[in-house]
Amino acid sequence: MPRSSTLSLRIVPLTVATALFMENTDSTVIATALPSIAASLHEDPIALKLALTSYLVSLAIFIPVSGWAADRYGARTVFRAALCVFLAGSLACAGANGLGWFVAARFLQGIGGAMMVPVGRLVVLRSAPKAQLVTALSYLTLPAMVGPVIGPPLGGLITTWLDWRWIFFINVPIGIVGLILASLYFEDLREPDRPPLDVLGFLLLGGGLASLMLGLASMGRHLLPATVSWGCFVAGGILLPLYFWRSRRVEHPVVRLDLLRYPTFRAAVTGGSLFRIGTGAIPFLLPLMLQIGFGLDALRSGLITFAAAAGAMFVKTLAPTILRRFGFRRVMVVNAVLASAFLAVNGLYTVQTPHLVMLAILFIGGCSRSVQFTCVNAIAYADLDKREMSAATSFASVAQQLSLSLGVTFGALALEATAGFHGRSAIEAADFGPAFFAVAVISLLSVFPFRALSPEAGAEVSGRQIAATPANVSPGRS
Repeated sequence: MPRSSTLSLRIVPLTVATALFMENTDSTVIATALPSIAASLHEDPIALKLALTSYLVSLAIFIPVSGWAADRYGARTVFRAALCVFLAGSLACAGANGLGWFVAARFLQGIGGAMMVPVGRLVVLRSAPKAQLVTALSYLTLPAMVGPVIGPPLGGLITTWLDWRWIFFINVPIGIVGLILASLYFEDLREPDRPPLDVLGFLLLGGGLASLMLGLASMGRHLLPATVSWGCFVAGGILLPLYFWRSRRVEHPVVRLDLLRYPTFRAAVTGGSLFRIGTGAIPFLLPLMLQIGFGLDALRSGLITFAAAAGAMFVKTLAPTILRRFGFRRVMVVNAVLASAFLAVNGLYTVQTPHLVMLAILFIGGCSRSVQFTCVNAIAYADLDKREMSAATSFASVAQQLSLSLGVTFGALALEATAGFHGRSAIEAADFGPAFFAVAVISLLSVFPFRALSPEAGAEVSGRQIAATPANVSPGRS
């Protein structure tokens, strides 16, 4: 195999997977340790949703300029700088002594994550031939799936036997490995004809997303005053329409809304976002249910929740074969129903539910969600030119982080609403069922954008053989 092909299909994706591994391990470890962190900081566990969403808020602000930064300063330079920022945020999290400090440290981590993951994915997309895109993405995501598998047990072990602050120190050796690999194997890819940065658009979009998400995340009885929450919500409702208006009047907007003219990209963004809302709620709801609702310690909770990630890892290499056999549209429609059903089943658990039953359901659900993510991530770029990859990566990443944050927010609001309906101030095991059912319904709505696709959509990427008829010419472009 030529050296360039090896780099695009193996070395480069595995290098980027180092950053993904660190980020995914970090997020799953934190989710498992959430009740212990809340107790240490003398906060209600639901209040820690702001610590989770602050990271995603930071991602939403800085992801839109990640592609521009890579084009301007070089992908290798930006990737390495982002790793350093993420490590600095991790150390700040370890030293936190209050909710405000912890939230700010997570925000700093988000700045690094906003740059390192999208820029790394952009390198993979620009390096891999379109016909080998699914294979390259599999190399990228398979090692990264190890993080969520070992994260919950590791977080439970550290939280149970040591101190939760040690969970952030595990990022240091991983980050150093990433820095070494990026220095050795990354090309410092730049775009010679890069457009200027729309600073005003960046401020409108970043400020709007941050305000809207903070407003939603802080609603409830635990965080900011109601007037501040509603003020953030209103500010987001003003700034985002202003950005949409401006984006149609500038030549190079921060996020190119015109990319939605491609049916495959539009389905990936809209359908993928709805689907991820349900997924985003799982790391928040499941550990709380097991620990707060069922009384398990962090270690036993982690030894159960890791099953979903194990299922995702198990099925990841089978996704290209499934796509070649059935095609994107059929797989995504059917799988959206199956994955949403497995998500809803989590709401049926009780204290008496055997742990083996939980493990089996979580494992199968993880398999289903993994296939769906592979489909959504691949078909988003099926009909795009390489010069559009940077803008599309930023757009898709913003949508992904927004939907994950909304999953945490909606899950927390459903918990609070259920407890409030029963006149309780503290959450109990019975409150988790309605929360899981609510986010599962939202996830199920992704069926409609996926059904709107042509049956032949993404055939070039999936490798599925389609009969050569006039109706099959350029199915993704309109």
